[in-house]
Amino acid sequence: MITDDELARRAKEFMDANRSIADDQFAFRGAQYDAGLGMVHFPEGRGGLGGSRGQQAVVDAILRDNGVTYDDLRINPIGIGMGAPTVLMYGSEELKDKHLRRIFTGEDIWCQLFSEPTHGSDVAGIPSRAVRDGDEWVVNGQKVWTTLAHVSNFGMLLTRTNPDVPKHKGLSYFVLDMHAPGVEVRPLFQMTGEAEFNEVFLTDVRIDDSLRLGEEGEGWRVAITTLMNERVALAGGPSPRGSGPIAELVRVWRERRDSMSPTEYAVWRDRVAGLWVDAEIVRLTNFRAKQAAVGGSPGPEGSVGKLASAELSKRINEAIVELLGAEGMLHEPGYPMTRSSESMGTRTGRFLRSRANTIEGGTSEIMRNILGERVLGLPGDVRVDTDVPWSEIPK
Repeated sequence: MITDDELARRAKEFMDANRSIADDQFAFRGAQYDAGLGMVHFPEGRGGLGGSRGQQAVVDAILRDNGVTYDDLRINPIGIGMGAPTVLMYGSEELKDKHLRRIFTGEDIWCQLFSEPTHGSDVAGIPSRAVRDGDEWVVNGQKVWTTLAHVSNFGMLLTRTNPDVPKHKGLSYFVLDMHAPGVEVRPLFQMTGEAEFNEVFLTDVRIDDSLRLGEEGEGWRVAITTLMNERVALAGGPSPRGSGPIAELVRVWRERRDSMSPTEYAVWRDRVAGLWVDAEIVRLTNFRAKQAAVGGSPGPEGSVGKLASAELSKRINEAIVELLGAEGMLHEPGYPMTRSSESMGTRTGRFLRSRANTIEGGTSEIMRNILGERVLGLPGDVRVDTDVPWSEIPK
């Protein structure tokens, strides 16, 4: 595996050679992918050098020091964090050639079509159906909470292809063209006044069998790869100490502390310091997890970072709003009813949005089940439908 020193050398040489195109996202990130510096943990020729996830921080730090601040989680969060690893592991060479580079550059935005109105945490029980018709599949159903569907070119679609076997064994996984006939995207407005996620209706949508990832009926296995990578992505990447939400809390604390009584000052000083320590623990935990994850399929340990990061985000943003006092009751931009994420730049907007952190990508309750069963080896919940054909489960 490539060393950090060698990686740093290559990143510096790459920066010197491509400084002239640094302002062109597609050109610069395309060259970065071709140099193996886009997703370092991917294989050579596929955007990486066969390193570890954590080593990406070496490259990112050098680019950042040179004024290049492209953020994967802003450019194409679902595509880079979840779609690319899934295509890498299960896609044909043709699909890898078509999608991986354009996912990294951000030329093709991706979304994830898993949850349905009747099945969120129990994704394996989804009722949407795909029926085979020659070399194509005809899909009907509805998806919900689909982040970025309104701007996506492609989606990762999990749907039922065999209702007469247990629910985990009757699913298949496809790459869906979001502009295909029969795909309808409708906004879902959230309490921030924005609609970053959507409901998606699929009506007689035809998908070629060549766009299937994994074997027919093995969609759950493929979905697990997506979900494990999702949790690593949502947990956040290696970041500088004291950055992110905790940095905002420290700023608000510094703004307000001089107007506090001695008692208030002492209480808030301890609370802010405690949250700072927790943020540092989570940051180092995520860093270790990414250092240990080589290749495209992390283990269940990614659920540790996802759970801790989500819960901490809520606590930090709650503290910020409390520190703001009466000002914290006002949502600065009002309710714009927009498809963008304008409120994420405001303190109350981040507070409102943080409530979703413990739901998206697997609820905190589901994360605790995964950690208990798959990491700690504790007995699992009672499951009465494991061996029952999906068509026979009471609906």
